[in-house]
Amino acid sequence: QVQLVESGGRWVQPGGSVSLSCTASGPTFSNNAKGWFRQAPGKEREFVAAISRTGVKKYNSDSMRGRLIISRDNAKNTMSLEIYSLKAEDTAVYYCAAASNYENIPPSARAYDTWGQGTLLTVSS
Repeated sequence: QVQLVESGGRWVQPGGSVSLSCTASGPTFSNNAKGWFRQAPGKEREFVAAISRTGVKKYNSDSMRGRLIISRDNAKNTMSLEIYSLKAEDTAVYYCAAASNYENIPPSARAYDTWGQGTLLTVSS
């Protein structure tokens, strides 16, 4: 089973940008769709972005549309999330996840069955 490890979380000032990475171990990284989620303090985990197995199809949350880019490199077993124009409300633990039964973007967050441990992004002045 694939294991996912996030990195890149750090402290950033408002207006800045950050690149988060998700590295996978295991032979099946390229076989399925992936996604990013986040959980802010005291809030439920929410969807951020998703990418299909081939990387051709992408979907971003409405709340962050226009401020992020999701990408993946199956040859390197990595997935990235770049976020721009950061706001204080972007502060959260960011998780990458895999939907093992989906090649295209899953219709629901419930489809994601493998999760990383998360990386903390803090946006403040």
